[in-house]
Amino acid sequence: MPIWKKPLDLAQINALNEGTAARHLGLEITELGDDFIRGRVPVDHRTRQPFGLLHGGVSVVLAETLGSLGAYYASPEGHNAVGLDINANHLRAATSGWVTGTARPVHLGRSTHVWQIELVNEAGELTCVSRLTMAILAPR
Repeated sequence: MPIWKKPLDLAQINALNEGTAARHLGLEITELGDDFIRGRVPVDHRTRQPFGLLHGGVSVVLAETLGSLGAYYASPEGHNAVGLDINANHLRAATSGWVTGTARPVHLGRSTHVWQIELVNEAGELTCVSRLTMAILAPR
């Protein structure tokens, strides 16, 4: 059973990222499931740190983008979602290709959501695990 409480589609979500940091980094949302949202970011001149590795902050941007979108669309109409806390454990370096993230909810409460985001390289190897806590804001 889908967790989404607001209508969503890939084109709509990707259009939301126009003119944002996520778009500047080449981030794109690629798949929506009943209980997950997936997206990816390239490992290129925009996203590498000086030593040629995917910048850890870019991994966090991908994780927070996916979890934030998930929380927004899994909250009731009229509600908004804002980040409270994020952490990331960087497990393996990525030097080329794409890093893909999948966000799934751990907890969907009335006032908070917790999302787990796993990032993998093109070989399917785990590069980063992140957990995002979101505040769900009721309409004023």
